[in-house]
Amino acid sequence: MTVPFQKYHGTGNDFLIIHAAEYVPDRAALAKRECDRDTGVGADGILYLALEEDFNPPRVVMTLVQPDGSTAPMCGNGARCAAEWAMQRTDTDSVMIDTQAGTLRADRTDDGITVEMGTPTFAPNDVPVDADEPVFEEPIEGLEVSVVNTGVPHAVAFVDDVDDVDLEAIAPPVRHADVFPKGTNVTIASSDGDGGFRQRTFERGVEGETDSCGTGAVAIAVAARRLGLTDADPVHVAPPGGDLQVSFNDRGRATLTGPVEHEFDGELALESPAKQ
Repeated sequence: MTVPFQKYHGTGNDFLIIHAAEYVPDRAALAKRECDRDTGVGADGILYLALEEDFNPPRVVMTLVQPDGSTAPMCGNGARCAAEWAMQRTDTDSVMIDTQAGTLRADRTDDGITVEMGTPTFAPNDVPVDADEPVFEEPIEGLEVSVVNTGVPHAVAFVDDVDDVDLEAIAPPVRHADVFPKGTNVTIASSDGDGGFRQRTFERGVEGETDSCGTGAVAIAVAARRLGLTDADPVHVAPPGGDLQVSFNDRGRATLTGPVEHEFDGELALESPAKQ
């Protein structure tokens, strides 16, 4: 028994897409097996998408299962990949995406796919982080971070040069720090000298560094603006996998823009839950 999939990536943040109507007996087990880059297809997660074409614009319901089998309420690049997938199937340039973090609009633009990212929040209860007030440039497990929720929590550290940081060493203690009851993503950034930033992110659920992280790019942009490190709009953020743009409207709502590519299609073998 097999299930069809399509593989997409947004600036190197790659996903297997499966139509939500397909029968998958154990989504967590499938993600653990097929997201593995040594033994599976290799991906940063599996997107289960349900397309609802009767709406104007069309809607797509997005569920992201991460490589560790957990689900994530939001993923910026995943949402952009979901939007491209839905636009290709409906011959439209706009879709609405229903996520666990809310409903977001996505549009095709000259620069790729732009998706709404909501309003980032530094409020401790919303991150969540165990603190009495918003956390800005405070040491957590030896790393000076600012803490923000951009659909998922991020601990953001601004460093001199992201290439000089051993992210796989410094990130796990912060990712699992007791002050984060649900854990956190760990994102580092360094200035590009022109109001933008280079980015590296250690993702919760992937439990490793990814080539790109859309929510991390938004976290960098909003934290940098709050700390007075940039007044650019859009803020250009460059993860290892490409270039992203983060913009804000006058109410503080963010959008994320960047390219999306359809890589290939395939079939995944399914096993019974007992065998998995």
